Parts: sequence; structure tokens; C-alpha cells
Amino acid sequence: MRKFKFLFAFLSLLPVLANAGEDKLSGGDTAWMIVATALVMLMTPAGLALFYGGLTRKKNILNTISMSLGAYAMATLAWIIAGYSIAFGSGDFFGTGKIMLSGITPDTLSGTIPELLFAAFQGTFAAITVAIAGGSMIERVKFSTYLAFSFIWTLVVYAPITHWAWGGGTTLNFGEMDFAGGTVVHINAGIAGLVVAMILGKRRDYEKSAIKPISPIFVALGSALLWFGWFGFNAGSELAADGVAASAFIVTNVAAALGVLGWMAVEYIVYKKPTLVGAASGAVAGLVAITPASGSAGVGGAIIIGFVGGALGFIGVSKIKKIFKIDDSLDAFWVHGLVGIWGSIATAIFIAGYALPKDYSMGSQLVSQIEAILLTLVYSGIMTAVVYFVSALITGGGRVDDKTELIGLDESVHGEEAFNL
Repeated sequence: MRKFKFLFAFLSLLPVLANAGEDKLSGGDTAWMIVATALVMLMTPAGLALFYGGLTRKKNILNTISMSLGAYAMATLAWIIAGYSIAFGSGDFFGTGKIMLSGITPDTLSGTIPELLFAAFQGTFAAITVAIAGGSMIERVKFSTYLAFSFIWTLVVYAPITHWAWGGGTTLNFGEMDFAGGTVVHINAGIAGLVVAMILGKRRDYEKSAIKPISPIFVALGSALLWFGWFGFNAGSELAADGVAASAFIVTNVAAALGVLGWMAVEYIVYKKPTLVGAASGAVAGLVAITPASGSAGVGGAIIIGFVGGALGFIGVSKIKKIFKIDDSLDAFWVHGLVGIWGSIATAIFIAGYALPKDYSMGSQLVSQIEAILLTLVYSGIMTAVVYFVSALITGGGRVDDKTELIGLDESVHGEEAFNL
């Protein structure tokens, strides 16, 4: 009888053994990733739109918000057509094989979630990246040019860099640690925005008259929505509802809070007045700084990363920017690019004991981080310039004329006013 029991037990295990190497759908992971995708989607046409809109002037607020919405729409289209294939298809330098999501069905899995959901989640990253870059060029770039730029840039710049970091490309993968987008999103967007700002040139009244944010309240609301959405951005990058996602969630919150304190502290030392716009910007800087380390840093590391990120963001915006004299309208490079570089370097330094990779060496990991940073700066910088000139050629010039800039793009381009009082 004992022999029969053993035989029955062995036979009952056969289905498990047969499927041991196969991915299985997890309802919990899938439910979490649907929520995370929705959270990241909220960041672009709501959070970033309000944050950027509040920072601009009354005559351009609608155009600025429209750029975030337009970027989300164009990047989504580009992502579905070919961006996802380039980023996550098979291949070394560029992925192929998944044009228009071909071959992917509702039953196709990526780990423990449907691949269609994974594609949607990653598409929200593409959209916010090009929207962040748009902050450097507002108040003077043609709306049509920016829409064309968003589509082409997603394919030519964002998707390849994503492939090298996350999508399986090997030759240009230096072994960096980038959990949720330090190089892929923030350094990439920051240098892209800076390059286009340099090409466009300064706004006509830049440094000639005061350019003040139209609504610090919008800025604060926008940063709060970004903070909220960032939980999906970072914790969602684990692609599972597990302990690592929970850790990413809490360190994201800690770093954002310390970013607020870091920015306000240095701002008070310099100007004796901690501003609401500064505090809101500090939250974003703290979030940017922790992004690449969110899957590996502990709360102690998050405190340092976030505080330094906030302080560095203020120094970049208030001091270093003035040295270079580039009209980066909404400081996309200084808050995302510069702070993103700090976050990527800090990722190699502040690793929790439970997250230490096998045979970890801080020195070699720092080299890997720096190599990835330099690749992103060089490739994105050069190819962004190419994409801009192509976009300008398609749309008949990239910069608005003097009259349009003087009147404002809200009335000239959209025929609307932000506040019909």
C-alpha cells in the first residue's frame, strides 16, 4: 500500500514538474501592475502638466499643458507602432519582431503578468520622458514641431536607450543598476531638453524682465500628483506585488520628503525664504534622485539620496544654470539631468545589505554607472539634435516668430485663454 501511495504522490507532482520552467500568471501581480500603470499615466497629462503649467507665464500656460498632453498622445502612438519592438524586441543594438505588438495575445506573459500590460506600463515611461524634455523648450518652440519631435524622439532616442538598459541589448549594457529610470528617463530627458534649448536660443525677454511662475499653487498640486504617481513608477518597476515593491514604495516616499527638506534648507541659507515653488521642486528632485536606487537602497540611503538631491537641484537651478547661461525654461536638465546623475552614482554607493549583488564591488559598480551615464549623455545629446532638426524641417521651422512669442502661444496657437475671468 505504501508503494501505491508513493506512486500516486509522484503522479500528482507531474503537472507541477512539467510547468516548473514556465511563467505563470499571477492575479495579485497583474492587479498591482494595472494600478501602477494607471498611476504612472496620471503623472504626465495631470501631474507634470500642472507642475510645468504653474511654472510658466499666463500667456503660455495652456500651451505648456498641451505639450504634456500632446507628448503623451504622440509617444503612446510611437510606442505601440514600433517603440516597444525597438525597446523590448529581440536583438542587440535595436530590438525587432514586435511591430504593432505583433505576436502578443492576451495569453502572452511577461514574467507573471500579461505582456500587453507590461507594454502599457513601459509606454507610460516613454511618454513622461519626452514630456519632461519639453519643459526646457516651452514658450518658444512650435507646437507642431514638438508633436513631431515627441513621436520621432520616442523611436530614435528613448526606445534604443531602453533596449540597452532593460530590453536585452548586450553590447551597450555596462551592467549599470537602474531600477526605474535614472539614465533611461531622467538623464535622457534632461540632456535632450538642454540640447533643444541651446538650439532654439533664449526667449526674447530672458534676463531682460522678470519671468515668474503664474501659479505656485498649480506647481504644488502638480508635484503632489507626481509624488503620488511615482509610487507606481518606482514600486511598479518590480513588476510584482512583493517585498521589493514595498521597499521601493517606502524609500520613494522618504526620498521625496527629504528632497523637500534639502531644497528648503539650502534655499533658506541662501535667500532666507523657503518658497512653495522650491519645496515642490525639491519633492520632484528627491523623487528623481531615488528612482534608479529605489529597488536596492534602504531607508537610510534614501534619506541621504533624497536630501542631497533636493539641495543639488536648488544649487543647479539657482547657481550653476547662471554660469552656463542656457535658457532651460523650466530647468528640466538641472532637476532631472543633474539630479539624475547624482541618483545614478548614489545607486552604486547606497545599497542595502539584503540587496547586495553577488561579488559586488563598489568601485566596479561606480565605473558601470558612469559608463552608462556617459553613453546616455552622448547618444541622447547627439541624436536629439538630429531629431529636432528633422522635426523642424517637417513642420517648417522649429521656433515661433517674434509676434507669436510676444502675444503668447495660448492665444496665437490655441485661440484660448487660461483664465476667462
